[in-house]
Amino acid sequence: MKQLRILVTLLIAGLLTGCSGDSHKQLEPQGTVVKIPLDQLQPMQASFFKLTVDGNEIRFFAVKGNDGQIRTALDACDVCYKERKGYQQQGEVMLCRNCNLTFPIDRIGPSSLGGCNPHFLASHREGDTLVIAVDELRKGARFFP
Repeated sequence: MKQLRILVTLLIAGLLTGCSGDSHKQLEPQGTVVKIPLDQLQPMQASFFKLTVDGNEIRFFAVKGNDGQIRTALDACDVCYKERKGYQQQGEVMLCRNCNLTFPIDRIGPSSLGGCNPHFLASHREGDTLVIAVDELRKGARFFP
């Protein structure tokens, strides 16, 4: 019983101190780009990030596909973005938290633009680093009203 009271106290303390459960790692631009070391990305495990650009918080995720390719997308659905719910991973798919549609990780990319999809975010590799232009993130600001 004492352990239960301690657990409840810790949960309440977390809520009162503003613990939001936000799992997005805050990034800072390095000049005109954002850099993420590739060793921070695990195969088939989405990593979520956020960055403030021109006063707008832009959220996105990056994940290594089964083929080793890095897929990057805004944490916003092309259709459901106004609900501000984003995505969560379930196995090898990303699930839209609003409409519950799923999207295979290995199919996220430039060909998935339009319709109900994770909004593609252009990126590229430079050595052992994933690089995303701040301008590309800026273009995504409209998905985070």
